[in-house]
Amino acid sequence: MPIQFTKMHGLGNDFMVIDAINQPLALNPATIKLWADRHFGIGFDQLLVVEPPKTADTLFTYRIFNADGSEVEQCGNGARCFARFVFDKGLTAERIIPVGTASGRIVLSLTEDGGVTVNMGAPIFDPALIPFTAEAASSAYELALPQNPTGLSSLTIDAVSMGNPHAVIDVKDINTAPVRELGAIIEQHPRFPNRTNVGFMQRLDSHTINLRVFERGAGETLACGTGACAAAVSGIRRGVLLSPVTINVRGGQLHIEWRGEPSEPVMMTGPATHVFDGVI
Repeated sequence: MPIQFTKMHGLGNDFMVIDAINQPLALNPATIKLWADRHFGIGFDQLLVVEPPKTADTLFTYRIFNADGSEVEQCGNGARCFARFVFDKGLTAERIIPVGTASGRIVLSLTEDGGVTVNMGAPIFDPALIPFTAEAASSAYELALPQNPTGLSSLTIDAVSMGNPHAVIDVKDINTAPVRELGAIIEQHPRFPNRTNVGFMQRLDSHTINLRVFERGAGETLACGTGACAAAVSGIRRGVLLSPVTINVRGGQLHIEWRGEPSEPVMMTGPATHVFDGVI
């Protein structure tokens, strides 16, 4: 059966978006992996699926699948594209759009300049909820590494959840950081039982960082919204960054605001771009 879809991206983090409200959709990991293949399929980092709401305080359910077919809890760049998709396709006329995700309710707001601001909710530092294996919450964890091409026996990370798990690492230069080598090792580290995204953060000044992210189930992407939130939150709570923070990723810029209180939500603003519509 033909499936109508839209290809979108948020700063180069690219998505296949499907309306599963107005057409039947049956998914399995093999199909998702085929569609994600950039030679034999459409090509994307994540598949985003629009479904009917499951709770009275949301307008839609937002589901996310990685390129390897695994379903995940959250995707910040995808959330912005989700908002533009449901508005531009006439699925809602609202410009403030609450949606349900596997990690809870988030609120998407379309801005007048065509961008989207996402209330990502409060960050999570409790190791059991990230999840991350540790005796107590901290902003600096020593992570032992198995034999690896970098020769490092251990490194210091921060661990944060933005609805999905993140390891944040400070580096001097993201251009020379071993992102692929270390990212692949840390993603699968046994202290992250659900695997993790891995952010490599280079501080430029108190309000600006460069960032590369090795995403769980997708590899390095040109941008990662939740990774940008996690990096900003990590820097602010450690006192090396001040809100608002401009995040330079390989696909462009994201802007993150967080007041520094654990219960306060993280606000992310950035673009969402339509590429093409298709049928597969």
